[in-house]
Amino acid sequence: MYLGIDLGTSGVKAVIVDDGGIVVAQATARLDVSRPQPLWSEQSPADWWAATEAAIGELDAGLRGKVRGIGLSGQMHGAVVLDKADRVLRPAILWNDGRAGPQCAALLEREPHASAITGNAILAGFTAPKLLWLAEHEPDVFAATQGILLPKDWLRLKMTGERVSDMSDASGTLWLDVRARQWSDAMLEACGLTRSAMPELVEGSAPSGRLTAEVAARWGMDRVPVAGGAGDNAAGAVGLGVVRPGQAFLSLGTSGVIFSVSDGFQPDVSHGIHAFAHAIPDTWHRMTVMLSAAACLDWGARVLGFADVPALLQEAEEADPRSGVIFLPYLSGERSPHADPDATGAWLGMTGATARADLALAILEGVAMGLRDGLDALEANGERITSLSMAGGGSRSALWGRIIAGALDRPLVWHEGAAVGPALGAAHLARLALGEDDIASIAKPGPVSARIDPEPDITARLAAKQPHFRALYRALKTAR
Repeated sequence: MYLGIDLGTSGVKAVIVDDGGIVVAQATARLDVSRPQPLWSEQSPADWWAATEAAIGELDAGLRGKVRGIGLSGQMHGAVVLDKADRVLRPAILWNDGRAGPQCAALLEREPHASAITGNAILAGFTAPKLLWLAEHEPDVFAATQGILLPKDWLRLKMTGERVSDMSDASGTLWLDVRARQWSDAMLEACGLTRSAMPELVEGSAPSGRLTAEVAARWGMDRVPVAGGAGDNAAGAVGLGVVRPGQAFLSLGTSGVIFSVSDGFQPDVSHGIHAFAHAIPDTWHRMTVMLSAAACLDWGARVLGFADVPALLQEAEEADPRSGVIFLPYLSGERSPHADPDATGAWLGMTGATARADLALAILEGVAMGLRDGLDALEANGERITSLSMAGGGSRSALWGRIIAGALDRPLVWHEGAAVGPALGAAHLARLALGEDDIASIAKPGPVSARIDPEPDITARLAAKQPHFRALYRALKTAR
């Protein structure tokens, strides 16, 4: 048995996977996000630990006792700052926090070669600008900072007592030389930091430590090894078997991600592409990221007065697809392809005849068209993605699947186990860390459970809307 723990933005999921790669137990504990000021997004690491313990506690004790290894997955880019005694100094600043926009320019001034070193644009959501923000706005906290961990790696510290990260998650800090898969002294120096503040780096499929005796006793396990693990998207890819060049998947969670395994390290900053190390050695991937995907549905259900997201989806099916309403899904700024932390959402094209159902449908279409922008960016230099495996809780709606397949003009394929993709991938990495198997024998897509092919009428309708969607973004940006 192998345990996978996925620290998401909205909850912690824990799964136990048997030797056949089948999920035999799972549990989830919810998390909330604090937004104390505009653009801010924070969580308390103590809440992560409480949710992790709650999720583990819900798993069958007999199965827990058979666990041989643990893997970790988690939301990327968050900044957990620690003092010399490893105490948390302030709430963690999350991936979808946009406060550090001004610090991005400052970072580029300090290190003009930043994008060449990291293979990525310098964006407010990444970790490094957050530390420059702390240095400027909370200097006492910055001065006391002796260690910086990503969210899942803080869980590892609690579990093992070790400060360790993996290559895929570290890729999103802007402190990693992604091609070389090691910390960049130049990028650290630009933030007033040294390697002493950084965790040790291991591959996601390598061991990083063992459970402490205290945690092992409380969880009813032996002192089993903990794998390096991965950022949520790379772990999700391992769970879906997306580990070879040419394979790709679409994740619809709080954010929306199109993830493609690349043939080597292939940065493309000009098109807003993230080029990161994968969770397995000598492998890299490219991806585009929408900051608000399923998050738009949560927001829409709240502001439109629906009881919940399923109610929004049900009413959207009654909408007139010819209403012409366009929705911009930039509720937390945007990454790919705009790299614009100040981008905002909007509805356009409403009349006196516009109904609530039309606004709901426009939300679904707006996210789909945002994903199309990301797909076009990925394919700008000749890559061709022929189909997409699906992952994430937002991918369970058949209506939304039809809309997204139409907008992307690509088949969408669901595999068994996709709903727990990152946690499943983390469990696979735990198995690999034992050194008894190889990636080809473990990371394989599950049986196909559903497929949606593009419908010509939806594809044509959204293709006609796409230029107006893009023009609306440009017009609002000019008006800011």
